Amino acid sequence: MQLTRLERHTHTLNWAAAIMILLNLGFIFFFAPTERTMGNVQRIFYFHVGAAWVGAVAFFVALACGVLYLRRPSKTYDTIALASVEIGLVFLTMATASGSIWGKPAWNAWWTWTPRLTLITIAWLTYAAYFMLRGAVEDEEKRARFSAVYVIAAFVTIILSYLSVRLLRDVHPVVVGDTLESAQGAAKGLQDFSGNRLAYRMGITLTISVFSFSVLYLSWLANRIHLQRLIDEANSLKLRVAARLQGENA
Repeated sequence: MQLTRLERHTHTLNWAAAIMILLNLGFIFFFAPTERTMGNVQRIFYFHVGAAWVGAVAFFVALACGVLYLRRPSKTYDTIALASVEIGLVFLTMATASGSIWGKPAWNAWWTWTPRLTLITIAWLTYAAYFMLRGAVEDEEKRARFSAVYVIAAFVTIILSYLSVRLLRDVHPVVVGDTLESAQGAAKGLQDFSGNRLAYRMGITLTISVFSFSVLYLSWLANRIHLQRLIDEANSLKLRVAARLQGENA
């Protein structure tokens, strides 16, 4: 019954995610104006920001589930944390790849070791190591507990990458929030999100992009939880069959 209800919700989220992504593509390519400095290549900005935002949200969900697991151990919290880290790493990879593609025409380089990009690399490696930790611990309870502590500590890398572009001198553009005067980098290559009709359309497109990627995250999360429950049920059936066979042989 529980799996059936989850499967129904997953099906609904899958359709919602598909519709939102198609709507998002329409806004990006047909509604958003062409940026005056960079031209059409700037449209990757909407993918980049949406993926980066949802990646950070996914890692925060993992952190929250880690805290909840340490307070009250539950398989559900561990499953959600695992799924969120998996999905967050995918979105972080998407954000890094799209940023690199955008950086080539903007900075004439695929990659520059600025504070922001260095910290993003550290964050990616830190969360990739999370799966190595889980694979190294066989005991299920210990694995879940160690993983919970790890995702709490790992979120520091996300906080530092967010603050770096605001506190340190960096060429990475700041879309949300202020920076210190000493941290201002090169020209942003973006129109202001205020003051004219074209900028207003850019703001609407960015909002829809972030919302679309958020729905996609929820869809993937529901699918991953559903898959994990199927795996757990299959393992439980295997144990019961093995126990019955041993009883018959005895």
